[in-house]
Formats: sequence, structure tokens, C-alpha cells
Amino acid sequence: MGKSALSGRDNWETVSGKKALGAEQDLYEVFTKEFEGTKYKLHKKPKHLKKLYASVVLDDEVIKQIFNPDIDLDNKLWGVEPDFAIENTETGKILFGEIKRQDGWVEGKNPSAGRGNAHERLCKLFTPGLLKAYRQIGGIDAEEVLPFWVVFQGDITRDPKRVREITFWFDKYYMNFFMWRPGMSGEKLIEHFNKYLKNYLD
Repeated sequence: MGKSALSGRDNWETVSGKKALGAEQDLYEVFTKEFEGTKYKLHKKPKHLKKLYASVVLDDEVIKQIFNPDIDLDNKLWGVEPDFAIENTETGKILFGEIKRQDGWVEGKNPSAGRGNAHERLCKLFTPGLLKAYRQIGGIDAEEVLPFWVVFQGDITRDPKRVREITFWFDKYYMNFFMWRPGMSGEKLIEHFNKYLKNYLD
């Protein structure tokens, strides 16, 4: 990739980061207000999984083949850091969450407008290791629900290809994602949580 292309990508990532931060702040504000005076607590960028990978034990033969520095747990991210987490402070159960904001193919745009990969990065949550860790740490072990919630924002929530793609991925776990479409109120987000996910924290 050439220097000009990389420069363009850096600018795109900066803009994307600003949009994502705005998306997160909206969700944070909605749930902070909703949970005020209740047993539920919203964590911003929860640290529960920050050191997750550091505990992975590798075979001696693998250790010989890789770079093996001392692990500095205080200064490095050796795990994952979700965008948010909702905790029932009485039961200690936690639902981890991700916010994925992305452009999409909508009126007046070409299909290529939906080429971003923010939604694809959530696929790591479906891996056996992370599913197990999220269930153990969060305490949500019911098989009919996933131990995480993904909230989508932006034009991706109206993109005819991406909406079908995401719906296909989640399959029967439709409770575990929410399309927070442009113009949709915070009440709709809360309604989804209350209807489908809240009881798994009790």
C-alpha cells in the first residue's frame, strides 16, 4: 500500500474513531440515566477481560518458536476491552457489549458505501474461547442467549446487504443484537434490553 493510500486510511480511521466515540456516548448517556438509582450499573470500557490472554499456557515447543518477553500486565492489553458492560450489582452478573457504527448502502449511495469492516470485527465474539470466557466472567450461562450484546448504529442499520448478513450470523440469537437506526429514540434501545436481555442478569 502506497504512502498516499496509507495517509488516506489514517484520515478515515480518525474520522471513524470520532464517529464511534459519539455513538458510544449516546448509548452511555441513555443507560446511565436509565440505571440511576437502580441495581444496574453501566461500565464504560470494562476491564474485566483486559488480562484474558496472559493466562494462556503454551507448549514448551511453541514458546521456543516465538518471541517470549516478560508480560507487563500493568501497561499492556493482554485480552479484550468491550465498549460497555451492564452489571446487576446484586447478582454480579454482567452482559458485555459492543457498539459498531458503520456506513452503509442506502438511498443516494453506491453499494460500495457498505464496504467497512467494523461489523466483521465482532465475529471474534463467536469464537469458542471468548464465548467461554464471557460466560464464566459474566455469569450468563443460559444456552438460549449469548453472553454479549452488539448495538449497531449508522447507515449499516439500513443497508440491505449488511442487515441480512448480520441477521444470518446471529441466527436464532436475534436478542443479542440491536439495530439502533437513525432517528430511533433511546427508549427503543432500552425496550430491547428490558424485553430480551435484562432477565438474564437476575
